Amino acid sequence: MSDEHEHHHHAHDHDAPETHDAGSQALAEALRSSFAIVKIVMALMVLAFFSSGFFTVGPQEKAVILRFGKPVGEGDKILLNAGLHWSFPYPIDEVVKIPITEQQIVRSTVGWYMTTPEAELSGEEMPAGATLNPAIDGYVLTADRNILHVRATLRYHIDDPIRYIFGFTNAQITVQNALNNALLFTAASFNVDDILLNRPDEFREAVQARVADLADQWQLGIVIEQCDVEHVPPRQLQNVFAQVTEAGVNRDKALIGAHSYENQVTNSAGAQAVSIINIAEASRTNYVASITAEAKRFSDLLPQYEANPGLFAQMTLVQTMGQVLTNVDKFFLPQRADGKPRELRLMLNREPPQPNPAANQ
Repeated sequence: MSDEHEHHHHAHDHDAPETHDAGSQALAEALRSSFAIVKIVMALMVLAFFSSGFFTVGPQEKAVILRFGKPVGEGDKILLNAGLHWSFPYPIDEVVKIPITEQQIVRSTVGWYMTTPEAELSGEEMPAGATLNPAIDGYVLTADRNILHVRATLRYHIDDPIRYIFGFTNAQITVQNALNNALLFTAASFNVDDILLNRPDEFREAVQARVADLADQWQLGIVIEQCDVEHVPPRQLQNVFAQVTEAGVNRDKALIGAHSYENQVTNSAGAQAVSIINIAEASRTNYVASITAEAKRFSDLLPQYEANPGLFAQMTLVQTMGQVLTNVDKFFLPQRADGKPRELRLMLNREPPQPNPAANQ
């Protein structure tokens, strides 16, 4: 039995190396497979890493690649045009896209009373309070030392992307500061009535011009497109301003009425003057024509008178009496003092007196 046990022991010693070799081989195969999988995964990760560096720039955009915070390229080459581009993925590179033609909008942060976006959307304003609170309510001072609430909305587009992005820590905040400056500066040059009533368009244009000047001075790299301005009187004095406005409207109505009456009277007087002048001119013309005709008639009769003055006098008397007595129906004579009736005798065609020859001698 001992021989059998010894034989079995020797057989077991012979199988042990074969078992260890199989395990090592299996482990090696497993490690090789794992390393292959790891290599494939790493290759895919590297491929995905570099593939993630592709980006597209839109037709209305420019792009800048920042490598560790600094732009890649020099001059105009810094800006990437529309199309497909590649850069190292973040955190090595960072792509900044700039909308060139897209409209940018900023709103002023000074000059307006305290409110919230929710209140403005709902149309329910916050209570005005008894007095204006400078700690929370913004305002501007006008040239005639009045207080107004004014705010502006500026629309612009980027003209120089490099200057706009790299010239300032936050270019949009700088543009907003320029807009605030323009509101305060321009309000100090206009009277309150000009801003509210008389010249609101001029005020808006002056604010826009001021922003454009500051943009050029500060080299913001933008182009101003439009500037909208709102303005209201202090809410605590709204009734007073309304009364002033109403008085101004009534004054304008009175002036318009006065000018209308003035024009009416002036036109009537002018028409009367023209009528009087025309009548006078016509009378003058007729009178001159009558005098001229009368003078001509006397000139034509002068030769007849010179030829026979007596006969001319008798003919003239007959002609005159004929005209005088044409429409006479009755003659009335005063009574005589003695009460007797008067007798009227007319001698027609009386012979003219003849000269006395003896008297001539």
